Amino acid sequence: MVARRDQYLVGLDVGTSKIAAVVGEVMEDDSLDIIGIGVAAASNSIRRGVVVNLEAAVEAIKRAIEEAELTAGVEIDTVWVALSGEHARAFNSRGVVAVAGKNREIDRTDVRRAIESAHARAQLPHGRQLMHILPQDYMVDEHDGVSSPVGMTGARLEVNVHVITGNTSTMQNLIACVNRAGVTVAGTVLGPLAATEAVLTTDEKELGVALVDIGAGTTDFAVFERGSVWHTGAIGIGGDHFTNDAAVQLRMPIPEAEKTKRRSGCAFASLVEDEESIEIASVGGRQPRVLKRRLLAEVLQPRAEEIFHKLWDDLRAGGYESSLHSGLVLTGGGSVLDGLPEIADQIFNLPIRRGTPMGVGGLTDHVSSPSFATAVGLVMYAHRHRALDRERSSGGLRRVAGRLRGFFKEYFS
Repeated sequence: MVARRDQYLVGLDVGTSKIAAVVGEVMEDDSLDIIGIGVAAASNSIRRGVVVNLEAAVEAIKRAIEEAELTAGVEIDTVWVALSGEHARAFNSRGVVAVAGKNREIDRTDVRRAIESAHARAQLPHGRQLMHILPQDYMVDEHDGVSSPVGMTGARLEVNVHVITGNTSTMQNLIACVNRAGVTVAGTVLGPLAATEAVLTTDEKELGVALVDIGAGTTDFAVFERGSVWHTGAIGIGGDHFTNDAAVQLRMPIPEAEKTKRRSGCAFASLVEDEESIEIASVGGRQPRVLKRRLLAEVLQPRAEEIFHKLWDDLRAGGYESSLHSGLVLTGGGSVLDGLPEIADQIFNLPIRRGTPMGVGGLTDHVSSPSFATAVGLVMYAHRHRALDRERSSGGLRRVAGRLRGFFKEYFS
């Protein structure tokens, strides 16, 4: 049997420290197998979600895609790309329409009109571009908290939505890099939303959970309540800050500080035995030194506390801290640092776990790390939305205007 090109889906996670490309194959039973992986160093081309060296970024993306093609044995021409960092901003909005259908029965056209109304009210400032508009819940006349209004009867339909925007030039520059690497962009997804596809359970989203994606440059997060996204944001601190702290305070070259952090780092000094010793590199070609591992932990712990205190302040300001009944799920490459769950537990006093990709087959051993959550999540996101496209097409739903197409997809998710 000849393989169909559309049975392959590719996620591209363009981060501060690395570029990751993951190839998924849609199987006959509609499950997903991971069949290819490519990773390349970002080579200082991306900083906190922003392209700072276009040529270097293009070459890094090419290397990751070529490696993924080699391991998967397929040619990649289209990818789904994650966008993250502090340039992404979000707010909640509301739309309202009069129900126009016969007998006042709400149909999908009414829902679409309500979302259009919310979009119209969410006037974006110059230089901002819509990334997602995510319905949260609906109100039919005086009945609020409605999750799916289609088929209900009423005169007035309201929708609460979460609107996510990005800096236009930042988004265009990243897409240009991907295009120059020889592939087209099928769609863009906010990084932490992509990661939720791979690491969160339905129950966690319903009960209330915060996904915390700790990357090299930033810590991005998304808050779910009652199955919907209510809050997203980013903190300008990530794994590289831990590395720089170790390099400066312990006088190590940055590459060696990164290796030491990965090998011996712990963000909670109380977990480290007093007698544990480690050998670290010195600057200027001097001889390596031996020091207590606890000293390294004491350097790293304040940065971990800073991340989680900033997150706590942000969630408390929005009133979300009391609704996280499923706690926090930590993911991203920076989350593998020992001691981070314990620090988070100390600050939030909530259930804490690390999130690794689940729900896929194939090369699971190779992607069973928090560092692949976003790339795998992109593949899962693409798979789910493609299936929803087919359902709508078979149901005779007419295509909406190109600029609205992306966020109407989110309603049916």
